[in-house]
Amino acid sequence: MAKQKRAVSAVDLEYIIIERPVVDGNLQGAEEGVLADALEKSPGSPPPPPPPILSVTSAMLTAEEAQKKNDEPGFIAIPNMPVMLIAPRIAADFGLQVSADAVGDAKALKMSWGIESVGASLSMMDGSGVRVAVIDTGIDSAHPAFAGKKIIGRNFTGGDPNDFTDRHGHGTHCAGTIFGGTVDGVRIGVAPGVMDVFIAKALDDKGRGSTKAVLDALRWAAENNAQVVSMSIGFDFPGMVQRLVKGGQEVPFATSIALVAYRETLKQFELCVADLLQENAASQGMVIAAASGNESRANENPKNVVGVSVPAAASPDIISVGAALRNANSMLEIAPFSNVGPRLSAPGVDIVSAKAGGGLVAMNGTSMACPHVAGIAALWWQSERESGNGESGLAVRANVIALAKPAGFAPGVPVVSRGKGLAKAP
Repeated sequence: MAKQKRAVSAVDLEYIIIERPVVDGNLQGAEEGVLADALEKSPGSPPPPPPPILSVTSAMLTAEEAQKKNDEPGFIAIPNMPVMLIAPRIAADFGLQVSADAVGDAKALKMSWGIESVGASLSMMDGSGVRVAVIDTGIDSAHPAFAGKKIIGRNFTGGDPNDFTDRHGHGTHCAGTIFGGTVDGVRIGVAPGVMDVFIAKALDDKGRGSTKAVLDALRWAAENNAQVVSMSIGFDFPGMVQRLVKGGQEVPFATSIALVAYRETLKQFELCVADLLQENAASQGMVIAAASGNESRANENPKNVVGVSVPAAASPDIISVGAALRNANSMLEIAPFSNVGPRLSAPGVDIVSAKAGGGLVAMNGTSMACPHVAGIAALWWQSERESGNGESGLAVRANVIALAKPAGFAPGVPVVSRGKGLAKAP
């Protein structure tokens, strides 16, 4: 006799339990006003850590138990969605004409082409005094690109919390593009003057993680007063469906459960980001840049495109970044894998940066475009401070977006593909 499957409502799932402080019957957080007390901040020095806005725990619950938790004031329980890195793409899979020796080209230019393209090579800013966090697979802190940096890290994937070593390579490459120094005569970092670095290993050595790990990493970055955060990660909806099916769920029910998790995670992620970006006497806010995703296949058919993925699409205050490439005429186009609808774009093909274990390597993807924008945000943060303006994530974010222009793109590249245009350094 076949074993009877449990009803969907009784299946145990790992839930994220988010607790928001309740004062006088009201949830506390970003709803109280983003710019409250902003004028009381002391310019030029990091503010004290903001008070905790929310706590995130996890537990195995049935749907009924999760509902009871949701009925409690200040508590929200949502299924813990898997997260994965936005994996770099192979040029040949998309018919891209890339350099046969991108590292050699970078050595001849003395910099990765993206550095010159976004104007970082001409900027008077280098990111000095700015605190940057990278949420990814960790970092190879022994790489020469990061010599002299003050690196503080935390592992959110389980195991030793102090082991944030990158055994994948993705995080090291992204970090190098943001703040890496010169390697083998090649400038790879947009903001090489950044010295205070916070590495949140939210993805394991196979590039997999969870929503809880990302939320914990974001909160940790905020507690350390990070001013710029870079995330080249995406929610793994298909992966959750597959995991549920392997656990005994039928496909329709597994898809339904994953859809609820996706919807609720998107909603709560937006609230979390709003909390983290609020500015007051205790916080300058922050700028979050996120990769738009690599799921499009515009090389096969112009209609084969996908919208910006989550978490880049979770909030209008997150700067979603598409990937640009250089064509044969040295004009910019959007990579066919780049998801449409980004806020702006940055170089994302043939990007030379630090290779885990040493040396340099070229990669392609919106994951490579995103750290260019994080580096530009660091330059703008420094510029605002040195101009005597009050340091504000809101102001920096506005500057990054406002300066992005379509100049340099080939005629006919649609706005929906490139966003406002190419991100530019101050």
